[in-house]
Amino acid sequence: MTPGDAAFVGMSLVITFLSIGVHEYGHAVVADAEGDPTPRIMGRVTLNPIKHFDPLGAIMIVITSLSGYGFGWGKPVMVNPSKMRRPLAGHLLSVAAGPLMNLLIACVAAVLLRLIVSFVPGAPPLLPVFLLMTVIINVFLMCFNLLPIGPLDGMWLLGGLMPERTRIRWYQFNRSVGSFLFLGLILLSSAGTGVSIGKLINPIVEAIIRFLGAGFTL
Repeated sequence: MTPGDAAFVGMSLVITFLSIGVHEYGHAVVADAEGDPTPRIMGRVTLNPIKHFDPLGAIMIVITSLSGYGFGWGKPVMVNPSKMRRPLAGHLLSVAAGPLMNLLIACVAAVLLRLIVSFVPGAPPLLPVFLLMTVIINVFLMCFNLLPIGPLDGMWLLGGLMPERTRIRWYQFNRSVGSFLFLGLILLSSAGTGVSIGKLINPIVEAIIRFLGAGFTL
């Protein structure tokens, strides 16, 4: 099975859509636990992926799934840190929860993959492929979202480590210039140019996959 096969593309689409939904749910459920009612009011404290659907992010998922492993983004979860019990810490925990949910999915899939390959030799051949793709896509989504640019989670996490005045300027920069830089990077990646998000983070993705024990199938 190679990128471009119907089964490959279909599994990539399903895994990516569901994984992004769980990612956004992570943001929402932690913000809700910290006392911010905004995600619950907007119906985002749910694992229903449709509630986290973003048209542009979905288009990117389809495009990248046709050319390889899919990635994209969901509708951002709106939060109000001022309503959290711990405004700064609560906000950072909510931001970090998204990538951590992707890591959790990858860990579970990696364990299942190892068990099936080791103890269930008669398993349907598509099942190990599905689990391996789940590991790869979720590790990629985690690393992608941790890039400190534009609207991505990494921007918020990096800003949270800065002094307040610097943090405010950093957020303002990424809401304007940083967002355009991010969009430009996405367009360059999807256009097949030499500039690629994949080239930027693939070494890290591969190292994490091998650390999780899924690398033995690569």
